Amino acid sequence: MRIGYTLPQVGPLGGPDEIIAATRQADELGYDAVWVNDRVLWPTAPQAPFPAGDGSLSPMWRRNLDAIDTLTFAAAHSTRLRLGTAVLILPIYDPVLLARRLTTVDILSKGRLVAGFGLGWSPDEYQVTGTPWAGKAERMEDALDVIDKIWAGGTVAHESAFTSMPEAVFEAVPVQRPRPPIYLAAYSEAGLARIAKRADGWTPAGIPIPVMGQMFQGIGAMAESGGRDPSDIGLIVRANCSIVGELPNDDERQPFAGSVAQIVDDARRCAEIGADEVFIDVQYSPGLDSFDAYLDYMHQFAELTC
Repeated sequence: MRIGYTLPQVGPLGGPDEIIAATRQADELGYDAVWVNDRVLWPTAPQAPFPAGDGSLSPMWRRNLDAIDTLTFAAAHSTRLRLGTAVLILPIYDPVLLARRLTTVDILSKGRLVAGFGLGWSPDEYQVTGTPWAGKAERMEDALDVIDKIWAGGTVAHESAFTSMPEAVFEAVPVQRPRPPIYLAAYSEAGLARIAKRADGWTPAGIPIPVMGQMFQGIGAMAESGGRDPSDIGLIVRANCSIVGELPNDDERQPFAGSVAQIVDDARRCAEIGADEVFIDVQYSPGLDSFDAYLDYMHQFAELTC
């Protein structure tokens, strides 16, 4: 199983020197990938609660560097690490411009992009980008169609309720063929079915590991019924870590909460249900108050996993 690490992108830790240092250390320690998230703004009166914990928005998101720019910057400071987005809120982007930007990341990194997309949960982020909240799933499907066409290259056109692209030639295409891997974050039955039909894998977070295993098996069953080989669908798990010291190993302990050793055990349990990769995010862990602590956790996890 591969192990990734989330770049210092949010809150006070995020900055150019920190991103360079984190990327280089991840490379040196044997991590397989670095990852970024996607938050547009921190509304003072959110229209919807965050769908985890007590529903409050993390104060870390008040300072959040752009996902793709951060990933591009990191790409320039490594030659081996895969570069993942987990996840871009696909419906709020112009799919033609997004396809072009992600193509550039894949070309400049010589084929290391992993494109993670999701619907998001925040109506505020849709509002500020001028994107209707209604019909977001249909908009996402259409965006995936546009991206697939552009990444295939050659002469393409697209006309839909959401995108009007005149016939055009795209000679700049991703290094990875037929395309960079696309992973989708989804939890609804329709979202899981979308993965089974057209994605390269699933990127869940915040789900009990046994439940995650059942849902992943369900994706495989849907893929098989649709004529796909279930083994073609990967599983990359985001480990939102809460490092608080040793906790009782009972039903009350949430996945990726406790000591570093317990979190590593959780990652191994993810491997047992079929995960190809787990990537560690310590940015929201209680008590993480310095970049040195961030790097120290990177060392600790590497000693047990890489």
